[in-house]
Amino acid sequence: MTECNELLTLRDFVRYAVSCFQEAGLYYGHGTDNAWDEASFLIWHTLHLPYQLNAEVLDARLLQREKEALLKLIQKRVKERLPLAYLTHEAWFAGLPFYVDERVLVPRSPIAELIENHFQPWLDGDKVNHILDLCTGSGCIAIACAKAFPDAEIDATDISPEALAVAKMNLLRHHVEGQVSLHEGDLFNALKHKKYDLIISNPPYVSAQEMVELPSEYRHEPPLGLAAGPHGLDMALNILNNAAHYLHAEGILIVEVGNSEEALAEKFPKVPFTWLEFQRGGGGVFMLTAEQLKQYFPNK
Repeated sequence: MTECNELLTLRDFVRYAVSCFQEAGLYYGHGTDNAWDEASFLIWHTLHLPYQLNAEVLDARLLQREKEALLKLIQKRVKERLPLAYLTHEAWFAGLPFYVDERVLVPRSPIAELIENHFQPWLDGDKVNHILDLCTGSGCIAIACAKAFPDAEIDATDISPEALAVAKMNLLRHHVEGQVSLHEGDLFNALKHKKYDLIISNPPYVSAQEMVELPSEYRHEPPLGLAAGPHGLDMALNILNNAAHYLHAEGILIVEVGNSEEALAEKFPKVPFTWLEFQRGGGGVFMLTAEQLKQYFPNK
């Protein structure tokens, strides 16, 4: 590789990667939103360097094997349009690192901010004993909840055994396998009847039209974790119609529906959804109380 001879320092590789990413017109949205951060995370992770790096280190020269490893990943990101997290096999959520690969979606939900804030003011943290995470994927929401509520018992469901295998790896990584129980099945069908203080879900919510228009990076993610019918509401409707049966009287339901927010609001104009706001950006997440669910979505 000619580049191996011409590129010498960390600074050289950051500049080179940014130029490659910009020229290729990559799409960002799996943890970063620009070429500079994307290049930096790829390089720091590959070289096992801390993300908070002393600027003087940028002029350090790289070994030949380090150069070759970086060039291989930079070219793979450009040519295959693989999300960065699938190249590094790591994504951060709620301040925690998670192993990820093509069996699960890359964690990126704004729900992380709610977990970090212990769901205040909607929940009293001292009274949260049982939490249910529907469509757990990599297990990031369930595990982050376990860290935020160390005395709570958490159930996490997913229809994909492949996703649950990744979630199991992350449970062991964060030492919460005694606190979080994984269940294979379709939403509530994976569970025996039980009441929860909090039901939380980041389910599939991409509409049929949006699936057609997804950038190449998203096409590497499992469609099972994205597609949710013509309007992106298939999973959300199932959750709404059944959640009341699984909530304590003072419990709450929090669900992310992303760009399907407008379709859901139009379908149920009388339902008093609380659409949550986030300091770090993001949206399409609603909250309903157990009382509201019983009123507007009585269990059949």
